[in-house]
Amino acid sequence: MKSGVFVLLLALAQAAQTGEPSELVRQARKLNLEGKQADAIERYREAIARAPDLYDAHYGLGIALDLSGRETDARRAFARAIQLAPEGSKDQALTAMAVSFAFSGDAKGASSFYRQLYDRQISGENFGGAAETANALGRVYLETGDTDNAFKWYQTGYETSRRQPNLDGAAADLWDMRWAHAQARIAARRGRQAEARHQLEIVKRLLDKGTNPDEQIQYPYLAGYVALYTKQPKEAIAQLQQANQQDPFIQALLARAFDQVHDRAAAADLYAKVMQSNAHSLNNAFARAAARGKTPR
Repeated sequence: MKSGVFVLLLALAQAAQTGEPSELVRQARKLNLEGKQADAIERYREAIARAPDLYDAHYGLGIALDLSGRETDARRAFARAIQLAPEGSKDQALTAMAVSFAFSGDAKGASSFYRQLYDRQISGENFGGAAETANALGRVYLETGDTDNAFKWYQTGYETSRRQPNLDGAAADLWDMRWAHAQARIAARRGRQAEARHQLEIVKRLLDKGTNPDEQIQYPYLAGYVALYTKQPKEAIAQLQQANQQDPFIQALLARAFDQVHDRAAAADLYAKVMQSNAHSLNNAFARAAARGKTPR
């Protein structure tokens, strides 16, 4: 048993020393999570030089490039990752490409890949996944200012969710809540405060049913979002400070609210935190768009 462990450890050590592609990818992921994107990119490129068709290396390289602000280069890496992705990773690669366009605020580009993913999931009768994808596209449109297309795709997500077989009470409540949540944000962005508040009340009633306790954190985020976009920054601050403080999107919303009450120091601190996030997600894409230019990159 001991000799077997020794052989395994020796093999791992040799892989690290010889620069085996899988080990280089592991190192690159760690560096990326630590915020060392330049070093991560170097490792990923070395892995690709040794194994040109390694999906994980191209996928990871795209993420590191996006977080370095090199979105065009990132999309080249993701395009190759999509070509190389095994069937089980194809959705992941398409999602990453869509998120990359979100980092640039390019709703049209993001739409192209989210639609491919949506069609793929529908054809596979993955209605839950397709509903999530439609909601993601709705959010891209919302955060880039296109409320009409945002409404269209959030509604598509809601209607698609109802196609799931055996949708139980908790799941149905969850999708009812997500639909009301989306309508509240859309109304707030359109300046329709009464409608936004009405939808906010629907979300509160659904959460109070207790069927989705993990979603309770969504309420202060939504209440803060509605307050911010209906020009009530003090209420927005009070609500958003009860939301997830580790979420870069929440940090960016809070920063905007502090800017509106002329607390520049608090806003700058939050924008700086946003730029420290190493998540390749829509939340971080939108947050960085808000923070970019407000703090050194």
